[in-house]
Amino acid sequence: MVEAQTWTTRRMSNPRLESTATADHQLLDIPATPTAEVRNGIYSVGSHLSPNLLTALIIASWFMSNIGVLLLNKYLLSFYGYRYPIFLTMLHMISCACYSYVAINFLEIVPRQHILSRKQFFKIFALSAIFCFSVVCGNTSLRYIPVSFNQAIGATTPFFTAIFAFLITCKKESAEVYCALLPVVFGIVLASNSEPLFNLFGFLVCVGSTAGRALKSVVQGILLTSEAEKLHSMNLLLYMAPMAAMILLPFTLYIEGNVARITLEKAKTDSFIVFLLVGNATVAYLVNLTNFLVTKHTSALT
Repeated sequence: MVEAQTWTTRRMSNPRLESTATADHQLLDIPATPTAEVRNGIYSVGSHLSPNLLTALIIASWFMSNIGVLLLNKYLLSFYGYRYPIFLTMLHMISCACYSYVAINFLEIVPRQHILSRKQFFKIFALSAIFCFSVVCGNTSLRYIPVSFNQAIGATTPFFTAIFAFLITCKKESAEVYCALLPVVFGIVLASNSEPLFNLFGFLVCVGSTAGRALKSVVQGILLTSEAEKLHSMNLLLYMAPMAAMILLPFTLYIEGNVARITLEKAKTDSFIVFLLVGNATVAYLVNLTNFLVTKHTSALT
């Protein structure tokens, strides 16, 4: 029988290593095999945080950015007199596309993903159309109703989300969840009845925005969590935002006229509007990104 060679005998049989050999056995420190993410240079943002803490930070960021963009939209559309909600939404989408492109291709925060099928493309396109409808309706409602009432109506989003989740994915929630949604809807009915600045058109448009937001949450939840079509939040925003901007372009040209020329002329006499639009578009990007992250780390209903 041939005696099996140990690591030491094989190592000592190499003439090039004999000069470095000693009487004592030398132990080689072999590093652990790196994971696939490390080998590819891919690091997920916030991976050093606990999952619960990371989710809490994402939700807090979404709340803060959402409040910020609402106040900026209200100031622009109502107090500042910039009455172009569709063009404003298109600016939001252009900024989302630009920021996502920089984050993925230059900063390399996440790896670039590609659309895998025509079915996935149409899902992203549908998500873009739903998102356009929701945001345009929401921005339009701010011209007619206060921000506080807008947010009160928005509190019914879980009610619509539960309905759409059941219709699209056949997902049923527990009886406790459905019972918890009833007081929210009933409270909005009472708030609408006692709102001193109630406007019927603004109310209906805001309800449409809320329903669209709920439908968007369900569809984006499928795209963010489905094993076959899973996309990172930044990649989904990268593909969705340009589609949404293209959908909004003919509407803003037809309804709001030559709004780009009007904005440029206004910027020449009042540079503050440039600061407002850039700041508003930046915060809108954070709203959309954190919204996707909340859906990915929790659920559409959450």
